[in-house]
Amino acid sequence: MKLKSLFGAAALCAGLVSGAWAKDIVDTAVAAGSFKTLVSAVQAAGLVDTLKGRGPYTVFAPTDEAFAKVPKEQLDALLKDKDRLRAVLTYHVVPGKVMAQDVKPGRVKTVQGQELTLTTEGGVRVDAARVVQADVMADNGVIHAIDTVVMPR
Repeated sequence: MKLKSLFGAAALCAGLVSGAWAKDIVDTAVAAGSFKTLVSAVQAAGLVDTLKGRGPYTVFAPTDEAFAKVPKEQLDALLKDKDRLRAVLTYHVVPGKVMAQDVKPGRVKTVQGQELTLTTEGGVRVDAARVVQADVMADNGVIHAIDTVVMPR
């Protein structure tokens, strides 16, 4: 009986400890539940390992509602073109960890290579997108949910 209790206590402790571990960008996006399309696109583009990597990264992450604004045929074509999809997704990623309060108006270089335009008047905006949820923490960076998919120029 004592052995059974010991194993039960050990299992409970292991569960509590593992639940306390932070999650990477991908796991955090999955857990949030509002980035299903983004996570599918990241998988299709082969970017999972990158976004699970060391980072840190700041991801301006389009919500499922943001992806719903993209015409279906355009989104389907994008999901089938891996190179273009990678370019669009990495345009949403900035090296480093930038919290919403630290955003400065101006241009910032993305992982894709082009620059995003950030503004702060009336809340943080990224090109034409508005940040609708800021500072979703991950162990390798931060996610800012945005209301529009931004496209590289």
